[in-house]
Amino acid sequence: MSFGFCLAKHVLNRRCVEAAVMTGLALKCSINKKSLFDRKHYFYADLPAGYQITQQRVPIAVNGSLSYSLCIDSKMSQMVTKTVRIKQIQLEQDSGKSLHDDTRSQTLVDLNRAGVGLMEVVMEPDMCCGEEAAAAVRELQLILQTLGSSQAVMAEGQLRVDANVSVHHPGEPYGVRTEVKNINSIRFLAKAVDYEIQRQIEELENGGTILNETRAFDSKLGCTVPMRDKEGKQDYRFMPEPNLPPLILYDAKSLPANMNQQQVINIDWIHERLPDLPSVKREKLVEQYGILPEHSFALLNEDGLAEFYENVVKQTRMKPKRVIGWVLNNLLSYLKQHSLTVKESPVSSFLLADLLNLLEKKEISSTAAKQVLAELWKGEGKTPLEIVKEQKLQLLQDQKELEQICQAVIDRQENEVMAIKAGNLKVLNKLIGLVQRETQGRSNPVLVKQLLEKKLEVATREKPHK
Repeated sequence: MSFGFCLAKHVLNRRCVEAAVMTGLALKCSINKKSLFDRKHYFYADLPAGYQITQQRVPIAVNGSLSYSLCIDSKMSQMVTKTVRIKQIQLEQDSGKSLHDDTRSQTLVDLNRAGVGLMEVVMEPDMCCGEEAAAAVRELQLILQTLGSSQAVMAEGQLRVDANVSVHHPGEPYGVRTEVKNINSIRFLAKAVDYEIQRQIEELENGGTILNETRAFDSKLGCTVPMRDKEGKQDYRFMPEPNLPPLILYDAKSLPANMNQQQVINIDWIHERLPDLPSVKREKLVEQYGILPEHSFALLNEDGLAEFYENVVKQTRMKPKRVIGWVLNNLLSYLKQHSLTVKESPVSSFLLADLLNLLEKKEISSTAAKQVLAELWKGEGKTPLEIVKEQKLQLLQDQKELEQICQAVIDRQENEVMAIKAGNLKVLNKLIGLVQRETQGRSNPVLVKQLLEKKLEVATREKPHK
């Protein structure tokens, strides 16, 4: 979060506390009306004060849960929902950032974020692989962004993950754990956890032991590497923070009479103003537009894509179930291919809706629509209709001409006609494709199919199969 403590004189930031309460409520936590601050003493180059302000004894929120979903097959057609328990949410003071320069064999320290408020969400060990950890953190990221608690951009250090990993046989206690520090991407989190699980299993199977250590994930090598060991128990010399009194929160029942609202934080007031969380938004998308649950996940996983989709639906005559295919299969694929965000898309929701309206009114074929979309990506300022006219992509309106083309295709494809007469109706798709090629994508596939079926019935009567 970009809210902080002042280093010269410790002053608690109101917005920081509100964001923590809001996050705790969204994660179904119990909010402690009285929480305490502590000093955690240790020396590290990126900790200029020599201690960190944290909440060791009584954190601001405890005992919550986070539900998340993940796919159980590669086609994203089956989703399973799981839950991870939230042990606590605590407010802390962030440290600086160490930058290791291997080329010069030196370490630089960036103190720009030192002293800034940090919210730490501590999860229980309820996840068993990198994919689950990644899905849970992605859901948390969406929640934080929805609440406005944090922009949560991992690449910019606004959301960082420390993953504790241990392995054990079923029914036995947890093994010795290692901590993989400061993972800065969802993809790296999945890889780091899976690598560390496999490393520990192989170490134990080969007769080795697991060290209680801190490790880092090397994204270039795709493995974790040791940073420092934790075998020697460090004495952090915890003590109550002398410059910050206990943090007292209120709800509607406990709020004193005639209390200045600006001087207190009301838990109930924050709860009433919680926005719809990602899970609720997904349910509404499925219910309102009749799309599949996995489609709702795809829409929300890309910043701004759900809003883009809804804008297209509002501006087009096409049914929402058909619009989702164009948004996910065409627009999103292009954006990912060119590493663009939804906001950077050269095709606006208005332009896509305009194109889909042409398709819905049967003025162009789906093949032609894809050609127009490819032209729109160039960002030359042309409308879909202008592109259609320039490239002569309108559907053939002369049915007699289309019938003649269909007949010509049938006459040239004797083997395919015989196969269809023998009952292999799938071959009809080949004939449709050949007509589409003859017309350069300007024929309506539905009408072409009807014409071909009608003519093949005639051909069947004239030339019965022997």
